[in-house]
Amino acid sequence: MVKKIVCRCHDVTESDIRSAIESGYDDLETLKRITGVTTGHCQGKTCLSITMGILREMTGKAVNETTRIRPPIDPITLGSLVTKKA
Repeated sequence: MVKKIVCRCHDVTESDIRSAIESGYDDLETLKRITGVTTGHCQGKTCLSITMGILREMTGKAVNETTRIRPPIDPITLGSLVTKKA
């Protein structure tokens, strides 16, 4: 059996995602907590779309039914949050 990696940061496989969904974890927030998918260094740049596709395929739910967007929508650096003192 070929191991299909979905999340390279945490070595999460397609099988891991499918097993979690079959166990009742059928939204992105719980999948993150159970598998670690989309929480690695890349913050889901690679694995988010794959994970959402598997969720959509297995549950029949639209994207807005399986996740919610929270700020920041775009990644930001810590340096951009720091203000310089005069």
